[in-house]
Amino acid sequence: MGGAQDEEHPAVGLFREYLRIRTVHPQPDYNGAIEFLEKLGTELGLPCTKIGVSPGRRVLILTWEGTDPKLKSILLNSHMDVVPVFEEHWKFDPFSAQKDEEGNIYGRGTQDMKCVTIQYIEAIRRLKSEGRRFPRTIHLSMVPDEEIGGYTGMEKLVKREEFQALNIGFALDEGLANPGDAFTAFYGERRVWWVTVRCSGSPGHGSRFIENTAGEKLRRVLNSFLDFREKEKKRLNQSVCLTLGDVTTINLTSLKGGVAYNVVPDELTASFDIRIPPSVDLKAFEEQMMEWCQNAGEGVYCEFIQKSMNKELTSIDQSDPWWSTFSNACVQMGMTVQTEIFSAGTDSRFIREMGYPVIGFSPMNHTPILLHDHNEHLNEKVFLKGVDIYSNLISALAQVPTLAGEA
Repeated sequence: MGGAQDEEHPAVGLFREYLRIRTVHPQPDYNGAIEFLEKLGTELGLPCTKIGVSPGRRVLILTWEGTDPKLKSILLNSHMDVVPVFEEHWKFDPFSAQKDEEGNIYGRGTQDMKCVTIQYIEAIRRLKSEGRRFPRTIHLSMVPDEEIGGYTGMEKLVKREEFQALNIGFALDEGLANPGDAFTAFYGERRVWWVTVRCSGSPGHGSRFIENTAGEKLRRVLNSFLDFREKEKKRLNQSVCLTLGDVTTINLTSLKGGVAYNVVPDELTASFDIRIPPSVDLKAFEEQMMEWCQNAGEGVYCEFIQKSMNKELTSIDQSDPWWSTFSNACVQMGMTVQTEIFSAGTDSRFIREMGYPVIGFSPMNHTPILLHDHNEHLNEKVFLKGVDIYSNLISALAQVPTLAGEA
C-alpha cells in the first residue's frame, strides 16, 4: 500500500468516497452522508434508524444485535460534519480525497473524524465475514453538528427516548492522532466557558483626559485574564507531567465597542474562550474571575455565553470492567496507550453527562495532529491499521461478561 499507483484496498476506497461528500459547514450535505452510510449498513445487514433531533438534522444509527440483547450495549459514535477550509492553503482540493505517492490521503475530515466512521464499519464487516457473533449489541451512531458545539446534534439526542432505549453500557468516540509510537485515550474533557466581560465608563470627547473610562477598565481586565493565561502556559511548559488538558487556557477571542475615533465610548467588551480541567475548583475559579472584574472598577461584570459545570470522568482504573477490557485488548495488540484529559470539547461530554462511560479514541499513531488544519491528511496504512485495532476492540468489548445488575 505504498502509493497512489498500487491497487487500493476496498476500505480505503470507501473512506475516500466518504471524504468527497461535502459535509462542511455552514451547509453540510447531511442527506448525502446519511444516504451513503445507510447503504453501507444495509449491505452489512444492519438495521438503520434515523432520528430527527433538530430542524434539518438527523442522526443515523446502525445496529448489530447481540445474542443477549438484555445486556448493556456498546455505542460507537462519530460525527458527520467537518469544519470549513481555506482552499488556497491546500496542496490538493480538500474534498477530492487525493492520495499522494506515500499513501497520504488529503481531505477535510481525514482525521476529524470520517476515518473513524469507516473504520467502525469496516471492522464490523470483517467480524461479520468471519461469522462472529457477540452477546452484547453494538450500535453505531453518526451525528450532525459536533463541529458547531453539538447543541443541535448529540445534546438533543441523549435526551430522547430512542437514545435511552439503546441501553448503553460503554461508548467510544473521537480522540486525536499521536505523533509518536503511542496511542492516546481520553477519559474526560476540560469544561468550556465562553465569557464576555462588559466594561462601562464615562463617555466624552476623544481630546480630553476623561476619568473612569471603559478603556481603562478594559485594560485592567485584559491584564488580569492574560496574566493568568501566562502563568498557566508557564506551568505547562515547565512540567513534563502535564498535558494541555491539565491546565486552564484563556484566549481573548473578541473585542467590541466604540462609535468613532473622536468619541470615548461608554462601553467596551472583551470575550474569552476558557477551557478548565476537571481538577480545578469551578466555584473558586469563578470567584477569581469576579474579583478580577471588581478590581477593574465599577460597572465591570461577566456575562456567561456558555458555562459547563459538569466534571464527569470515565474510570481508567483496572478494576473497572470496561476500561480493563479496553486497555487489555490494547496490550494484547502490542499498543502503548497514554491516558489524558481532552483539551477541547467533543460529543463525549454529553454522553458522560448522562452517566455513560466514554473513551475518546482515534487509532492514529505516527501521525501529526492536523484536525482543523490546512492539508489535513491520514496515511492509508495508518487507516487500515485502525480497522485492525477496532476489530479487536469491538470484539473484546462486546464480550464483556455479564455485570452486576444485568442478570
